[in-house]
Amino acid sequence: MSSEQPGHGWQTAPADQTAGVGGAPGLGGPPGAPIRSSSHRGAWIGAGATLAAAVISVLGAYLLDSGRGGAKGAPAPPAGQASAPQVAAPTTLDSAPGSASPSGGQATPSLAAPSQTPSPKVAGTVRWEGALVIAYAEGRDLDSTPPSRSEINQENDFTVFQLSGRMLRPEHGAKALVWENSGRVPSYADCAGVTETQATAKDIEMKTGMVVCGRTNQGRVVRLAVKQLAGQAFDVRGTFDVVVWDNT
Repeated sequence: MSSEQPGHGWQTAPADQTAGVGGAPGLGGPPGAPIRSSSHRGAWIGAGATLAAAVISVLGAYLLDSGRGGAKGAPAPPAGQASAPQVAAPTTLDSAPGSASPSGGQATPSLAAPSQTPSPKVAGTVRWEGALVIAYAEGRDLDSTPPSRSEINQENDFTVFQLSGRMLRPEHGAKALVWENSGRVPSYADCAGVTETQATAKDIEMKTGMVVCGRTNQGRVVRLAVKQLAGQAFDVRGTFDVVVWDNT
């Protein structure tokens, strides 16, 4: 009898070679290795195709957005993802007149009032007018409004006293004279004219109904009409209708 030895007669198939299809062991694997079916290769191919499709979709969206004037360098969001909403700049109250305010109403106008320069005083404007009592040793400052006794004696313009009669005395630079035209009450222009050329600081004996034109020690034109005289000596006093005008 002849025995069969390896290498003689029928050749034995290599241990790492199998039929392949239909449940046979995979190529290149040793006997007993896990079977690698063709479905695994199909899954990897499908995944690769999906990834490629996503990359192409993103690239296409970016190129389309750039062609429509999108911001340079700002990539478009992935397909299916909403972009961030655009927030409009708030409207401020400094908007032009007629523009809408943030609440939807009309814009609030500026509250700043235009600067105004006070009108210059016109010569002959009445500064103060009314009844005034001047008593002995209580001089009056006719430059104050209303005329009053100043604690600074040099600011007082007129005082009264009794000598041979009841007297009106201009003081501390004030001056006066009697208005001689009894048929007409002197105006600012009348008193301004006569006091400029004729008024003095001399004492004037007062009589009821007398009109005196004068100037204060600050140069304001005044008119004093004697309405009433009362008292004697240290109690003498006079009541006057007084008008004080501004010069400028």
